[in-house]
Amino acid sequence: MKINLFLCLLTYLFKVCYNKIDYFMKEGRTMSRVEKLRSAMKNEGIDGFLITSPYNLRYLTNFTGTSGLAVITLTNAYFVTDFRYTEQAAKQAQEYKIVKNTGPIFDEVAQLCQKDGIKSLGFEEAFVSFAQYGQLEDLIETSELVPISGMIEELREMKEDHEVETVRKACEIADKGIEHIWNTIKPGMTEIEVANQLDFYMRSLGATCVSFDTIVASGLRSAMPHGVASEKVIEKGDLITIDFGCYYDGYVSDETRTFAVGDPGQKLKDIYQIVLEANLKVIDAAKPGMSGIELDAIARDHIASFGYGEAFGHSTGHGIGLEIHEGPNVSFRADKRFVPGNIITDEPGIYLPGIGGVRIEDDLLITSTGNEVLTKSSKEFMIL
Repeated sequence: MKINLFLCLLTYLFKVCYNKIDYFMKEGRTMSRVEKLRSAMKNEGIDGFLITSPYNLRYLTNFTGTSGLAVITLTNAYFVTDFRYTEQAAKQAQEYKIVKNTGPIFDEVAQLCQKDGIKSLGFEEAFVSFAQYGQLEDLIETSELVPISGMIEELREMKEDHEVETVRKACEIADKGIEHIWNTIKPGMTEIEVANQLDFYMRSLGATCVSFDTIVASGLRSAMPHGVASEKVIEKGDLITIDFGCYYDGYVSDETRTFAVGDPGQKLKDIYQIVLEANLKVIDAAKPGMSGIELDAIARDHIASFGYGEAFGHSTGHGIGLEIHEGPNVSFRADKRFVPGNIITDEPGIYLPGIGGVRIEDDLLITSTGNEVLTKSSKEFMIL
């Protein structure tokens, strides 16, 4: 009898410990991010940080609502929202003290600054309007307002394992989306019809929305790098560039495929091969320690060697994650060096007005030994 009671007690204690460990493994990442931010705050010489960017709020607090802000000090973390979201915030931002605002939300910020004795309050200068800055300046008399740029965004560049898996899922949905289009597109459809089919199909697979307005550029319009889908009717012989992606659980995918409906002619086939070779050269080279400048030059030099340097006017890539454009970048100005956990796009292109254009884009995860291509759909030139 005593042995049975002892075993029951032991089993109970094991379950309690296991649940605690499991909780901290799942939710403890929030505080580890806050601790990283606090370290950066100390380096910047600020003892408080006001976070208003919805992307940075999600990153630091897990909050997915549309109204709220966070105030993080060197010792406390507050999440401020109104009665509509207090219950949601309590569930999602579990490591934060939830503060309900019943009046203007910046009034609560001022009270927290006074309560915690914050001497210097950082704010995201890219997300606080001039009018909001004036309100804060009038309300907060005890703290100096310090504009901050990129502090949280830099933390976001190195993805954690669960973030990588979420982006991977978003890429899988995008891959299935373009394969669906290859099976359904035909002359007579408009670009908008193609875009809508792609968007709705990705939603049917679990996407919450598209990463951006889907680009479908056919025929001569394929020479427009950002030719958002129009009423143009797709014709036999058109080369078609589709740049698309989706949001899945807050994270994006970004993929471009170029193909033809009917034979587009030899010149465009040749251009496709040049762009594909540039794309593959980037994949072969991308690794930790390489700078965005170096990786951009690999694609740019290859395209320029065929005389099309002026026809490749945009950067080779950019980071993705919670936003469709974030760091690190892949361009002639991007001197930051890649580290494992970065996710970047690889999207060289050639655009010839009056003829057509080609872009091929993949999402690459920088690993400890090189990179992993997250977008898996075929890049073999297709004539449908």
